[in-house]
Amino acid sequence: MYVERIQQSLFKKIQGLYPIVAVVGPRQAGKTTFLKHQLGSTNASYALFDDPDCRELFDLDIKKFEVQYLEGRAVGVLDEVQYGKDAGSKLKYLADSGHKLWITSSSETLLGKDVLSYLVGRVSILRLFPLCLPEFLAAKDQRETTPHILERMVWEHATYGGYPKVVTTPGVEEKKILLSDLYQTMILKDVARTFSIEDSRALENCARYLAELSGQLLSYQTLSNALGMSFPTAKKYLDALEKSYLFRRVPPFFTNATKELSKQPKVFFIDTGMRNVLVKKFENDLDGPLFENYVFCELLKAGFEPKFWRTKAKAEVDFIVEVNGKPVPIEVKIKPAPIGVPNGLKAFIAAHSPTNAFIVGHKVPVIHPTAVAGCPVQFVDCLDLIQQLSALRQQDYNGLKMQKSEG
Repeated sequence: MYVERIQQSLFKKIQGLYPIVAVVGPRQAGKTTFLKHQLGSTNASYALFDDPDCRELFDLDIKKFEVQYLEGRAVGVLDEVQYGKDAGSKLKYLADSGHKLWITSSSETLLGKDVLSYLVGRVSILRLFPLCLPEFLAAKDQRETTPHILERMVWEHATYGGYPKVVTTPGVEEKKILLSDLYQTMILKDVARTFSIEDSRALENCARYLAELSGQLLSYQTLSNALGMSFPTAKKYLDALEKSYLFRRVPPFFTNATKELSKQPKVFFIDTGMRNVLVKKFENDLDGPLFENYVFCELLKAGFEPKFWRTKAKAEVDFIVEVNGKPVPIEVKIKPAPIGVPNGLKAFIAAHSPTNAFIVGHKVPVIHPTAVAGCPVQFVDCLDLIQQLSALRQQDYNGLKMQKSEG
C-alpha cells in the first residue's frame, strides 16, 4: 500500500524547475518508494550507491557511469548518493550535461558545502521524514476519527513511530524488532561508515544517553563526562548522529539575550519509536516527555523549525514556531486543565505580543478558546494544531500575495 506523502505537491512544483531534486531524510523513511511512485511510467534508471559496482563507476569514471545509467533516460534516480566520492563536482557535470537527476541521501553530509557549493542554482532540497499523523491515519485507512479514536491513534504513532514498515506491520513485538534492526543499521552503516567512527559501542552509548535526555537541555560537558570521552569526540558523535537524522538539537527563542536565558539546546528525537527502542520503554499510555517529543516531530514534519523559550525568571514555553516572521507559542500538556492558561504562556504573550497561541493536548477536554492580552489561546489536539498552523501560514502567504499584486 502506497501512502500519499504531504510533500508530493511541492515535489511536483520543484522537479520541473531544477535539474536535480535531492530528497533527504532518515533511512527507511520512504524516500526511494516516494521517488519511484513519482516516476510512474517514465523512462528512468535507478542506481543504488550501496552497490559496489555502481559506486565504483561513479568514483572512478563519471563518463562511464553516465553511459551506464543515464544515457537515453528521462530521469536518473541516484539512491544514497552520499557514498560516492566527489559527489558535488560529478553531480554538477551530470546536470550541466543535460541530465535530470533525483537523488536521495540518509545523511546531511550531502548538504554540506563540499557538495552544495557545486550545485548552486541546480538543486532543490526536499526533506522526507517518517510518516506524519495524517499520513499515519491514511496508512491505517482511518478516514474518520472521534476524540477517542484519535487518542488511540496518536498513542500508537507516538509509541512506535512513523517509519512506514513499522506502521504497516501489525504485531507489537514485530514493530519492536523492526525498530531495533533499523537502529542497528543506522548506527553501524549510516553513522559509523559515513563519519568514519570505529568505536560503535561508544556511539551507541551516546545515542542512548540522548534518548534518556529527550526534551531536556543538553550540556556538552556533562555529556562528555558521563560517557568518559573528550569534548571533541563527544561533539563529533553528536554531529554524526544529528546529521544522520537520529535526533535534533533545538535552540532557544530569544529577542532579548539579557532576559531570555540559555544558549543550551534541547534534545528531541526525529522519531519517537526510535527513541523508545533506545530507552526500552513502550508504555500503555503517553507520559509528558514522550508526548512533548511527539509534538516536536509533528511540527518538524509540517515544515516548522521549533524553538523553546525560557527566561532567567524561569518562565518557559515548550515550543515557539515562526509563521511568516511572527512567533506562535505552543504549550504541550497531556491533558490541558480547564482552569486557565499556564503562567509561562502568559509571560511570553506579555513579552512578545503574538497574534495566536495554542495549548496542545493528548486528552483534550472541551475547553473553549480564551484570550490573554488580546491574543487568542486555543486548546487543540495534535491534528488540529498542525491544521491550524498550516492555515495561518497559508493565510499570511495569500495576504502577502494580495499586497504584492495591489502594489
